[in-house]
Amino acid sequence: MKPLLLILDDWEGLIQKSSCWDQFGDRVNVKFLTQSIEQTSDFEVEQAHFLMTVRERTVLNDQLFRRMPNLKLVLQTGAHAYHIDLAAALRRNILIALGSRVKAPMTSVPELVFALALGLMHKLYEGNRAMQNGDWPLLTGRTLSNRRLGILGFGRHGSRVAQIASTAFNMEVVAWSRNESSFQRTDGIKRIPLDELLQSSDIVSIHLRLSEESRGLINQERLANMKRGAILINTSRGAIVDENALIEALENGRLAGAGLDVFAQEPLANDSPLRALNNVILSPHIGWTVEEVFEEFAAIACTQLKAYLNGTLGSSDLLKY
Repeated sequence: MKPLLLILDDWEGLIQKSSCWDQFGDRVNVKFLTQSIEQTSDFEVEQAHFLMTVRERTVLNDQLFRRMPNLKLVLQTGAHAYHIDLAAALRRNILIALGSRVKAPMTSVPELVFALALGLMHKLYEGNRAMQNGDWPLLTGRTLSNRRLGILGFGRHGSRVAQIASTAFNMEVVAWSRNESSFQRTDGIKRIPLDELLQSSDIVSIHLRLSEESRGLINQERLANMKRGAILINTSRGAIVDENALIEALENGRLAGAGLDVFAQEPLANDSPLRALNNVILSPHIGWTVEEVFEEFAAIACTQLKAYLNGTLGSSDLLKY
């Protein structure tokens, strides 16, 4: 019997469209689940040798691993595995291959940053909603040019945002990062302390990984110290920002607006005050959900699975835990 690969949570149907799965016809039975794995028969789950996940849409915990005694390899899309119980995986000698080589988000996430920033600075959301209601509002916006952009985190996304801001929009860019080595490759980007960045920046864009150090980093005190009239953009992780404190800063006018693609709890609660604010643009965690990203996810997973079957999967592809 051929080993079974279960592919989870391809909600958009784009992983399944990839032709790369055709190469496994003689070696692996590839099955795309149309329902959650909790609703899948125990027989199928027990038979699975391989599992492919789409980001963090399904939690892989000890309870699930107990249902999968034959599981050898998880093909995890993206560079993070926040949703996986690593201790449980380690006890069962389950390998986790990361899709760290995916490059399309380096384009899609920065593009969304400026979509949100431009929408807020030019009050596009407010104007669109008013006109759909039959009004012709008198609105005054602001340009990005000659304003200061403060970037928190200077990895792949943060550095690309800096490049676009300085070259395309003539912005002054400053940055803060816990990783000093990341600034060795900058092109004249000034590093300043976090509090100084928050106090002086017209727009602050967050590009930090979620960690114990970054969780709650932008708290009530730091939001209160931000430049009055500033805009906050978060396309990273919702838990980095104290959401209740952010709502207060938006309601009292300390901040002019916020562009949020990520939230502390997702999906965002229907009764969240963020949904009712005029100075907020919300998007449902779409910074990475572009066609090009899914194409890469499938291609990388296929390459890793083929390497595993051939005994050539390298340690650089595997999560070290």
